[in-house]
Amino acid sequence: MAFFTTDDATEIFYKDWGSGQPVLFSHGWPLNADAWDGSMHHIASHGFRAIAHDRRGHGRSSQPWDGNDMDTYADDLAGLIDSLDLHDVILVGHSTGGGEVTRYMGRHGTARVAKAVLLGAVPPLMLKTDAHPDGLPIEAFDGIRAGVAGNRSQFYRDLAVPFYGMNRDGADVPQGVVDAFWMWSMQAGLAGALDCIRAFSETDFTQDLHQIDVPVLVAHGDDDQIVPFADSAPKTAELLKDATLKVYPGAPHGLTGAHEQEFNADLLAFARA
Repeated sequence: MAFFTTDDATEIFYKDWGSGQPVLFSHGWPLNADAWDGSMHHIASHGFRAIAHDRRGHGRSSQPWDGNDMDTYADDLAGLIDSLDLHDVILVGHSTGGGEVTRYMGRHGTARVAKAVLLGAVPPLMLKTDAHPDGLPIEAFDGIRAGVAGNRSQFYRDLAVPFYGMNRDGADVPQGVVDAFWMWSMQAGLAGALDCIRAFSETDFTQDLHQIDVPVLVAHGDDDQIVPFADSAPKTAELLKDATLKVYPGAPHGLTGAHEQEFNADLLAFARA
């Protein structure tokens, strides 16, 4: 197993498959790098180097008490990029991971970045504020915190339903997908999982998006029940200098089956372009 150590002595696990131009994947909350295996295998099988890490507090990485915030997540990503000496990298982030790669580019620049992909990503801002009245109320995120703190095992089982759109007519999500979601989620430490809720919901990425000067594919399902489409992808695309907006009709937050295959094809085409 491969790890690198951050400046605050946190060990970050990563996997590194294939060779060629690097494509670096950042996962959503409360999952880990394994959630990207399908896309990683697809991209590595077509001549790219696929890399994914477990965010601090998640999966096989350390579970520190401190540093579970978006700035530190971005710094950890910078540490991984530097330690592997990656150049011309394509950054891919899902959900919270989309916030992580956005903050990385806003905080560390794009000198090492060729392009980026934001899938079902949390930018520009999830939380409703006076300046952002279309966001979700704080009570929604307080409910997530209460569920995780009270009985995280049951909460994650229940979360899989809207995450994969299993409450929609015609949904066909195998039980194995739900089991994997629960297993990955349970590998996240409680402290990191709780802190990450604040990080993904209350971080404003507006200025980060303004600073990004590389092509970005903004991909999002329009039936996303976790990161609502209307207040995320279109607004993100408007704030970016060079954005392509790809909408998946009827797709949920977590892509499986035909939706995942469509995204993988779009990812490969974008990487090759």
